[in-house]
Amino acid sequence: MEQTARMDAHQHFWQIARGDYHWMNDDVAAIRHDILPPDLVPVLRRHAIAGTIVVQAAATLAETEFLLQLAQDNAFIKGVVGWVDLRDPATPDTLNRLAGSAVFKGVRPMLQDIADTRWIAQPEVIANLQALADAGLRLDALVTPRHLAVLAEVAAQVPSLPIVIDHCAKPVIADSADPGEDWRQGMTRLAGLPQVMCKVSGLANEAGRGWSAESLRPVVDHVLATFGPERVMWGSDWPVLNLAGDYDAWVAASDQLFLGLSAPERAAVYGGTARAFYGITSR
Repeated sequence: MEQTARMDAHQHFWQIARGDYHWMNDDVAAIRHDILPPDLVPVLRRHAIAGTIVVQAAATLAETEFLLQLAQDNAFIKGVVGWVDLRDPATPDTLNRLAGSAVFKGVRPMLQDIADTRWIAQPEVIANLQALADAGLRLDALVTPRHLAVLAEVAAQVPSLPIVIDHCAKPVIADSADPGEDWRQGMTRLAGLPQVMCKVSGLANEAGRGWSAESLRPVVDHVLATFGPERVMWGSDWPVLNLAGDYDAWVAASDQLFLGLSAPERAAVYGGTARAFYGITSR
């Protein structure tokens, strides 16, 4: 039962000829090719994963429309997290238009790529985040440890906005480094805000080649202890994951990391939390 209910709360697709994946330099040459639903379906079947949340990989409305079309054509895609310009006064109208698709679940600004750490706290951005909340949508926070304090400020200013922290806020853990007290304190502060959740995803890439379940345990244990399994969701970050490993290895490591949880807690992390957060129905 637990296996059949699994959901991957964070994965991507792209079609290179679309031309808006500006982050795809030679460092990611191994995944700089078309990656589309038929590439993922056999993996999902192998691991009895019932559905996914596909997340934006380009800062354009065009890519969001592309992902919504993929969702229309592929029933395993249960939700789309897209992109909008959060500084644009017309964004509330854009959100209302996109929300005409039941599979549109929220947005993700690419905060990690914006030099200004406090970009998300600008008044026009806050106004659009409130519009996001008013539309019944959510925010995926693509942040690094430098953003944790300002994200807590923003969450307090827009308490009706559900927020999920992608990739555990990308702690600095390469070469078995300790994630650091600043990261721990920042995540603990965010865990104190009931509308904020966390994705256990992307950690293999942060740890780098040679990662293992044990090398990720300090991060995962802290997140589980502070947020609780009912506010933690599992995702693969596939196919970015393939730069540091593969789906099979990530599932095996995750099963080890969650071994100490009860069956209901594992069911929450592996699908229940994501379904509740993104408002997934029986589609």
